[in-house]
Amino acid sequence: MVDGLHPEPEPLAPPRFSKIAFVASGADEARTAARRLSHAYGNVPLDEADVVVALGGDGLMLEALHRLMDKGTPIYGMHRGTVGFLMNDYREEGLRERLEAAVPTRIRPLVMHVLDIEGNRHFARAINEVSIYRQSFQAAKLEIWVDGTIRMKELIGDGALVATPAGSTAYNHSAYGPIVPLNANLLALTPLNPFRPKRWRGALLPDSSEVRLGVLDPVKRPASAVADHTEFRNAVEVIIRLDRDRGMVMLHDPDHGMEERIIAEQFSGR
Repeated sequence: MVDGLHPEPEPLAPPRFSKIAFVASGADEARTAARRLSHAYGNVPLDEADVVVALGGDGLMLEALHRLMDKGTPIYGMHRGTVGFLMNDYREEGLRERLEAAVPTRIRPLVMHVLDIEGNRHFARAINEVSIYRQSFQAAKLEIWVDGTIRMKELIGDGALVATPAGSTAYNHSAYGPIVPLNANLLALTPLNPFRPKRWRGALLPDSSEVRLGVLDPVKRPASAVADHTEFRNAVEVIIRLDRDRGMVMLHDPDHGMEERIIAEQFSGR
């Protein structure tokens, strides 16, 4: 009470996301959107932001997730690019309200360790998939180990990939791999245009698995190892596992969350 009057109302809790950083792809419409939104809502440096709003397509979202992987700042994408599977619809009005109502999805990356033909070791992380591709006109010959047990002595084809659930709708799906629900705790191991065994469609593995892909005859049949957009050539061995020490958060509008998108994609027929 103050001098016998009614008690003063408690102050409202501050918004969950009060400091917004905008990042945009190089597309004109994305840059224009960033200027307009920055003028309307302010724009802070990335290292000061509570939330990052990414304006572009799925490529920009992947870039932002990699860039902020160690910081863990939530990312809310709005579609101002080509492919927008990971993005929300673009609207300028009500952005703060949309951010407050957004549903978080936590995803974890893959870790890739590569040994090349000269004995050098390389390391990278992937949000979508780790792939090993033939590097020349010769088909790749691979052996596949899972948790120390050899599961396939020889796979001949363009290569193979291991995809996360979040990445299972991307290149993995284009290669006829299965779409994996986000909460399934699985990884998809998918061959790329297999010649032998011709009808092998891959495997679903527990996400605790460690996959080792060995390159057979790497001089005659060289192969590249790729984690999203990071490539190492002349690979001899690629080891892949889920990184449980890293987690990124994507934000989506409640009526179009990531889990719903992945389920709907299985019925799209695209």
